[in-house]
Amino acid sequence: MGKGDADAAKSDTTQACHRMSARVLVIGASGGIGAALTAAFQTRGDEVTTLSRTTDGFDVTDEASVTTALEGLGDPFDAMIVATGALEIDGAAPEKSLHAITQKAMLDQFALNAVGPALVLRHAARLLPRDRRAVFAVLSARVGSIGDNRLGGWISYRSAKAAVNQIVHTAAIELSRSHPQSICVALHPGTVETPFTEKYLGRHPAVPPGEAADNLLRVIDGLTSEESGGFFDWAGKAVPW
Repeated sequence: MGKGDADAAKSDTTQACHRMSARVLVIGASGGIGAALTAAFQTRGDEVTTLSRTTDGFDVTDEASVTTALEGLGDPFDAMIVATGALEIDGAAPEKSLHAITQKAMLDQFALNAVGPALVLRHAARLLPRDRRAVFAVLSARVGSIGDNRLGGWISYRSAKAAVNQIVHTAAIELSRSHPQSICVALHPGTVETPFTEKYLGRHPAVPPGEAADNLLRVIDGLTSEESGGFFDWAGKAVPW
C-alpha cells in the first residue's frame, strides 16, 4: 500500500470513528451482496435490521409478505437497501434472442426485479425520517441502461431493470416533497462473484462480495439529496438511462 492509499485508509477509519451509528434495513440480506452489505454496515457499528426469504420467509414478490414485514417495523431507518434480484429464475436463462422470450420468464423477472422494489417503496415515506438525511437504494444493473445497450439480448432482465430504474426515479420525486433530505437511487454494484453470476461471468472482471459492498457504501456515503433519483455505478459515476 502506497502512502496515498495509507492516508486514505486512515482518513476513512477516522471518519468511521466519528460518525454516528445509523439504523439500516437490508432487504435480501441472505444473498451474496446483501450479506456482504449487512456485514459492512455492522463492521462500522451500524444497527442493521435484515429481511430475506431464507431467514424470515420474506417474499418481495408477495404483496402481503412485504406489507406484513414492513408494517411491523418501528423507528425510521437512516438507510434502506433493496438487494433482492435474480438473473435466472426457475431455470429460465437470459434470452439470447427475441425468439427465446416467454411470457412466464418475463413476468417473473418483472415481479422480482421491478415490482418487488416498488412494493417496498410503498412503505418508504413512513420508514425514512423526514428531518435528516436518509438513503433508499435499490441494486439495479448496468444492463438496465437503455443508452448503454450495445449488445442486445437478456431482454426480460434488461427490461425489468430499466423498469426499476424508472420506479426509483419517480419515487425520488415524490419523496423529495415530504422528505427533502432523502436520497433515492438505483445502484449498479459491478459484476460480483456470487452464485447469481457464476454461470455468466465469462471473461468479465468480477470482484468478491465484500469488495462490492465496500464500494457501494462509499457511494452511499457520498451521495447528496441533489443526486436523488439518479442511477450510479460502484464508483459513484452516473450511468446513462
